[in-house]
Parts: sequence; C-alpha cells; structure tokens
Amino acid sequence: MTGEIERVLFPAEEIERTVVNMGRAITADYAGQDLVLVSVLRGSLFFLADLARAIDLPVTIGVMAITSYGSRDQSGGVVRIIKDLDEDVGGRHVLVVEDIVNSGLTLAYLLKTLRARNPASLAVCTLLDRPEQHLVELPIRYKGFTVKDEYVVGYGLDYKQKLRNLPFIGVLKSI
Repeated sequence: MTGEIERVLFPAEEIERTVVNMGRAITADYAGQDLVLVSVLRGSLFFLADLARAIDLPVTIGVMAITSYGSRDQSGGVVRIIKDLDEDVGGRHVLVVEDIVNSGLTLAYLLKTLRARNPASLAVCTLLDRPEQHLVELPIRYKGFTVKDEYVVGYGLDYKQKLRNLPFIGVLKSI
C-alpha cells in the first residue's frame, strides 16, 4: 500500500503531537462552554476521533456529508447537503472539524448553513490548510499544517476512496 506514496509529509508521531496541542488549545478556549464538534464526512473522521480524545471537555459530536462535485473528477459548482446534523446547534458553540481546506467554497457554504441555525459561535479547525488556494475568507481558528499543492493521502485523506487508513500523511505518486 505504501508503494503508491512518493514521500511522507507528516509522520504519525508528528500528527499526534499536533492534534494533542490543538486539543489543549480548544480545551482552554472553550472551557465551561457547550461545544459541538461538527465533522464533514468522510475524510475528517480520523482527525475528529483523535481531536475529540485530546479535548478535555464534554463535547457533542455531529456529522454532516456535503458535496460540491457534479461528477467524480470535476466540480459541478453545486453544493448540497447529503447528510445533515441530527442535533440542534442553536445557542451552542460550533467548531467545524475539517481534514483539509482547499478553495474554501464548500466550507463557506457549510458555514453559511450553520450560521443560519444561530450558534453561539462558529469556527473552523482543520488539520491541513492550503491558504494559497482559498477563494473566500474563512474563520479558521485552529490549523495543524500548511500544505502545498500536492495530492496528499493518509490519515483520512483518500485517493479514489483508498489510502485513508495510512497512519501518516504522504504525497501520492504522480496520478
């Protein structure tokens, strides 16, 4: 399975340290508050699980699935919610947990949708960020790593729904 990887960007130990540090910061910032972690399926599940364990507060976890792809390979420009939250976030502090932020357009749509539900606050926590690709301004409060424009896989990130289960984040060989 690792034969498809050109190089390791972030080894498992570095990811773990970063997630623990993010969890400590979130714990300090949201102490005494009603915090809901909202994960966008599927890529952020690995990050969400580790982050939730690193937060020393009672948290609620919600999951959503959204898509902005008209086909498998090309963006269709239409964003739609495939799976919505099961719980009300009105008056609660919402932290959207993302695996990677690229253009930010889909995330901006999600934030607009969540903002309409009147949370007490709304922010973003992402493991990976590509700020040079952002097309919109985003409230990213917690960021693990900045990455370049390379195809990254592992730790939840996939290529054709595979390689999510790698314990590290690596660059995929040319596709």
